[in-house]
Amino acid sequence: MSRDDERMIRAAIAAARTADDADVPVGAVVFDEFGTELARAANAREQYGDPTAHAEILALREAARRHGDGWRLENATLAVTLEPCTMCAGALVLARVDRVVFGAWEPKTGAVGSLWDVVRDRRLVHRPKVRGGVLEDECAALLEEFFWSHRGA
Repeated sequence: MSRDDERMIRAAIAAARTADDADVPVGAVVFDEFGTELARAANAREQYGDPTAHAEILALREAARRHGDGWRLENATLAVTLEPCTMCAGALVLARVDRVVFGAWEPKTGAVGSLWDVVRDRRLVHRPKVRGGVLEDECAALLEEFFWSHRGA
């Protein structure tokens, strides 16, 4: 495991821990090509009452605003604690993110290798590199704790 990927996922874990108590604790951080953090966010769907307020989307929006090259996040890496869904995977492609590094796999809705593989579809013009399972147990533990405390399961 790359120490840099591990460092990025640890930042995403820290972001996940800032999620509102009602939101699933998923965190995402965007880094530039030099490993400098551009933006971080936690899921905020419940907090904002917005179905698109996934951590990845919020972090991409802020990173694009700060990046200075408009909406293109070429050479950027997005680190996220949970495998992105189809909406987020599509946003990663459209934003031209270079790499996606994630922690826990999501077999029910994952779109970066589990249920679907949106980002590596050969028909797309841009296909980010993907590395999954980085600090998987730590990332999964955040989710397990949340669901155990909120649903008892």
